[in-house]
Amino acid sequence: MFRPMRRFKQQLTDEECISILKNEPRGVLAVLGDDGYPYTIPLDFVYEDGIIYFHCAREGHKLDAVQKYEKASFCVLDKGVKSETDWSYYFNSVVCFGRVKILSEKNEVLRTLKLLGMKYYPSEQEADAEVTKFADKVCMLALTIEHMTGKYVHEK
Repeated sequence: MFRPMRRFKQQLTDEECISILKNEPRGVLAVLGDDGYPYTIPLDFVYEDGIIYFHCAREGHKLDAVQKYEKASFCVLDKGVKSETDWSYYFNSVVCFGRVKILSEKNEVLRTLKLLGMKYYPSEQEADAEVTKFADKVCMLALTIEHMTGKYVHEK
């Protein structure tokens, strides 16, 4: 169902892909938007056990899109390193394909919102404060990864 990576010699291992998903701060979610146009949006996220979690408002383009069509892709780049000898960069990228669902069970929403907060806030206390502040205002989305590829890239 999913294509094999064409440049397989540059393919990252699953462990390398997961490391990028765990450590990088942002990625870009691609969904099928209005009138069949792709809609991409950069997002904060957190990865746990084959699932990528995002937060969003309780209404909007992203939420409308995933309610209409659950398939999506998510792309993350690491920071990369500039070559010491020319203009080019070396970086790694990960692309995940899967299905997005809206979390509806309150305990799961709170758990994953805190998981997200723990990635970005310097302390558990600050993460808890943000969860308390926004728990009734956000929607949590979960992208279950069905296929994942990673690639080592040297721009030339």
